[in-house]
Amino acid sequence: MNILERLDAAIELSEDETMLVDSVRALARSELMQRAEHYDKTGEFPWDNVKAINNLGLNAMFIPEQYGGAQLSYTAYLECVREITKACASTGIIWATNFHAIKPVIDFGTEEQKARLLPRIAEGGLVSLAITEPDAGSDATGMRTRFTPDGDEIVINGGKTFITNGDVADLYVLFGKWSEIADAKKAISAVILEKGTPGLSVVRTEDKMGHRASSTATISFDNCRVPRSNLLGAPGAGLNILFSSLNKSRPSVAAHALGIARAAFEDGVAYINERKQSGRKIIEFQGIQFMLADMATDLAMCEAWLWRIARLVDTGGTDFGIEASMLKMRASDIAMRITTDVVQLLGGYGYCRDFRAERLMRDAKITQIWEGTNQVHRQLIGRSFLTK
Repeated sequence: MNILERLDAAIELSEDETMLVDSVRALARSELMQRAEHYDKTGEFPWDNVKAINNLGLNAMFIPEQYGGAQLSYTAYLECVREITKACASTGIIWATNFHAIKPVIDFGTEEQKARLLPRIAEGGLVSLAITEPDAGSDATGMRTRFTPDGDEIVINGGKTFITNGDVADLYVLFGKWSEIADAKKAISAVILEKGTPGLSVVRTEDKMGHRASSTATISFDNCRVPRSNLLGAPGAGLNILFSSLNKSRPSVAAHALGIARAAFEDGVAYINERKQSGRKIIEFQGIQFMLADMATDLAMCEAWLWRIARLVDTGGTDFGIEASMLKMRASDIAMRITTDVVQLLGGYGYCRDFRAERLMRDAKITQIWEGTNQVHRQLIGRSFLTK
């Protein structure tokens, strides 16, 4: 058992969680991995993979029992994200986005909202978190989507871009600005928008470098009307909801990045144990061993940090924003570096689509960009040491 396998074996899961993770791992290897190449080439949304995940009832693991779920630990959720992503990064982020988007409803929704909406997600519904706009990415205060109260309704106008699941979602957790609040930060609010709402339209879906089977959409809102009861929290509570959501989704994105990294690392190790050069296995060359040592060490240390933050969440911790930024930044940087190094290890084969190293390298890049660019995370981390 190598160091990474020992680290995996030390993850603290209940018996039920272990059985579920084993089922997810088996599904990932038998089905998701087999279809990943096809979906990457065609760019089709992987409905077969979503159906297979729903057959396991995976959405239920983050929905409380009173709303039709079977809630398990955050640690178990992160392990499932990593295992699904190792097989198919597109499917991994589609499923993880369900958690990212519905968690604000779980944490901040009214009893009526949770009773009405959460069972649909537990049964396999898709959710989308709509934050980014053409002129408002890492700076959410620049968003222009507008919520205007009108009696018992809220009128929504504006648009969002780069929205994962944006064209397939059953529910949207949408952030915009309350028209009656002038301050750019204090105006940010959140509403729940349902599929089929008049005025909601998909403008386009992106043709991307990686994660090609995960739909990324530009959506628009033209006088969309939702009931006032779809407001999440109070007018102006959006920024607090957003930050709380990001603190939980950034470790999830890190687990996703580490799934890509582990897949590449395992492919690389298998290849250099078989491929020979000058009569010797490639892994026997000292320079290759140095590369392997750096990759394995980075992976082990980052994954240990992942499980530390998972324990923080599972034990009720709330103040871990900087830790989450460190994890997301380092995991995504490692994913990009390891996938690049594995392409190098495979030589010309790594550059060809017959081996998945090429796909993993393309998939890794976005992890340094979404959920806050790594430059923003470095700024957040560095700023945390300013003395007052």
